[in-house]
Amino acid sequence: MRLLSRLGLALAAWLFAQGAAMADTTVKWLHIEANPAQVKIWEQVARAYEASHPGVKIEMQFLENEAYKAKLPTILQSKDRPNIIYSWAGGVLKAQIEADVLDDITDQVKGYSDTLTPAALAAFSRDGRVYGLPTALSQVGFLYNKELMAKANVDPASIKTWDDLLAAVKTLKAAGVTPIVVGGADKWPLHFYWTHLAVRIGGKPAFDTALRGENGGFAGETFQKSGELFKQLVDLQPFQNGFLGFKNPQAVGYFGDGKAAMTLAISTVYHLQRALAADKVGLGEDKIGWFDFPVVPGGKGAPSDTLGGITGWLVTKGSPKEAVDFLKFFVSKDVQTRLAGGNYIIPVVKGAEAGLNNAFMKRIAENLAKSNYHQNFYDQSLGPSVGRVVNDVTAEIAGGSMSPQDAAKAIEAAWKQGN
Repeated sequence: MRLLSRLGLALAAWLFAQGAAMADTTVKWLHIEANPAQVKIWEQVARAYEASHPGVKIEMQFLENEAYKAKLPTILQSKDRPNIIYSWAGGVLKAQIEADVLDDITDQVKGYSDTLTPAALAAFSRDGRVYGLPTALSQVGFLYNKELMAKANVDPASIKTWDDLLAAVKTLKAAGVTPIVVGGADKWPLHFYWTHLAVRIGGKPAFDTALRGENGGFAGETFQKSGELFKQLVDLQPFQNGFLGFKNPQAVGYFGDGKAAMTLAISTVYHLQRALAADKVGLGEDKIGWFDFPVVPGGKGAPSDTLGGITGWLVTKGSPKEAVDFLKFFVSKDVQTRLAGGNYIIPVVKGAEAGLNNAFMKRIAENLAKSNYHQNFYDQSLGPSVGRVVNDVTAEIAGGSMSPQDAAKAIEAAWKQGN
């Protein structure tokens, strides 16, 4: 009897333990952030949430940018998929909504969503429904090495037009300085040139017209000219040797190592170059500068128009309610102010921009605030299939294997096929 009693108590204890274990909730959070200093803050926020929510575990998972893009469609079909995933919004988000792999979180963020910048929240909404929360804004422009520019006697403040940029490249080359570093193997860093030229040449009307298939669509004059001007730059051989073999992290590290005068990049590279530099120090604030993408004389785009991203987080289908609750905790004024204070992000929560204390980041925030047209990256905005073609043909122009005209026609053909 005593043995049976002991067995009964042991069974009861085991069942209680199993019940407790089953009550625990794990929220799997998949990200692509390569800057360890920023990830450290994220981890601290996750642990703080766990401490105030007993029984909830936030499990952080990392994938490198390109691996993430390549594997995400398969990951989203898995029964063991993560609950929170990184997103650039745009057409890729639209495709994910249509594939029914995301949760509609509209009701769960009612009230809270009023704390967010409306334009940022709109990027993660479709037909009045919310599918994710934005976390940061960014701008694409030229980061430059002050010492190398001075060595070649190039004044970055004088680079206002596309011809000014071409002249600066020639001067840098003559001085024995590599003008620009780019991660050509990943292709999307090259598409910044073609896309930004389209923004400068045609402005928002040209993009909207192309979406409607009017005036030749993406094979129209604006987009052919974008390729032609990009080829002007390519013909000067401005990039580092072997640029088509460089992955983006390698290129960012190359810039941080002081081996090139400029890089056309997302504003977050200001910090990332330090983490990816060989010495993990990179270029300090006194050695790094920024200038906006140059204008194209006669272009219809405004000089204040910007290219960049509105990034954030999505919740996958069937995730526990704690996933959204954690996101609200993570994308809060306190956390956003802290990240802004570290100059890691341009925040999307109203009032958090007060945390910015760095002249570089304040400048980016001001640029975005005065921009009436902020174009999301084409490779995200146009959806995965068309975006892939944009990146491919831009890399082919850079490599000399495709004409600007054929590149524009290939993008238009891909857009027509998918729409």
